[in-house]
Amino acid sequence: MRALVLEEFGTPLVLKDIEKPTADPGQVLVQVKASGVNPLDTKIRAGKAPHAKRILPAVLGLDLAGVVEQVGDGVTGFAPGDEVYGMTGGVGDLQGSLAEYAAVDARLLAHKATSLSMREAAALPLVVITAWEGLVDRAQVRKGHKVLVHGGAGGIGQVAVQIARARGAEVYATGSARSLETIQRLGATPIDYTTTTVEEYVAKYTGGEGFDIIFDTVGGTTLDASFTAARTYTGHVVSALGWGTHSIAPLSFRGATYSGVFTLLPMLTGRGREHHGEILREVAALADSGLLKPVLDPRRFTLDTVADAHTAVETGATTGKVVVDIEA
Repeated sequence: MRALVLEEFGTPLVLKDIEKPTADPGQVLVQVKASGVNPLDTKIRAGKAPHAKRILPAVLGLDLAGVVEQVGDGVTGFAPGDEVYGMTGGVGDLQGSLAEYAAVDARLLAHKATSLSMREAAALPLVVITAWEGLVDRAQVRKGHKVLVHGGAGGIGQVAVQIARARGAEVYATGSARSLETIQRLGATPIDYTTTTVEEYVAKYTGGEGFDIIFDTVGGTTLDASFTAARTYTGHVVSALGWGTHSIAPLSFRGATYSGVFTLLPMLTGRGREHHGEILREVAALADSGLLKPVLDPRRFTLDTVADAHTAVETGATTGKVVVDIEA
């Protein structure tokens, strides 16, 4: 099969013919139709993601959508011909999705939403699992909550807005001027963080009380700002980017709480993988109910032009999630 191989960190991916895998016990062999590109993919390639524990040489690509070709011993719930999606590889010693086929742990897969294309499905796994773990698993978002999503037009932010709204929450999201229209189209109240202070939007939208849930997808000073915008006693801040050094005193003085999300953990440890499949089944149901849909960059990339796809993600020159088309 054809696959893109990273031989050394910081070098271009090399298109090669490598051995096609087979499904071991507990695995499913998937003919990959599309591979979603995340900022983490580009950081792994550059050698700037030691937490991903990538072993070289390696096939990168975290997210996939495709068709089941073979089912390994002990696997139930999947059969040849099924359309599936998942965050299945690209870290540790797991083969990624920038290849024509991938043998993946069946626990990490779910059936694709019938309402979504392969490209749309491949855009979802990492971002929806991250958003779900933060909003649903950690913060238990529900009707009556006021939710603030930092970076509401980004990959994780877009689906976080949709998940929170689907569960009945009132949603607000920060962004720059060029992203406010996207945020509004997703159904959240847009906040221009470049012209509005934290104190101003907390006063305007919560009467000074603070937000019930704040989901931070930006990190750095934005996470610090989140600690000052949480509701007293019951506020909960969740971050997918907890890098750096932060003072939690502003959060502590409110009696509020914090959770971090590290979505790669089940793939790296082998523990808890079933929950990723459970989340993806819930998300597929939301998509088929019309409550969640990814926003895609309209450009088409292939295994031959993945370098261009990575450049687009690295530079931020995108209008939605970048997806690579893969055909055997």
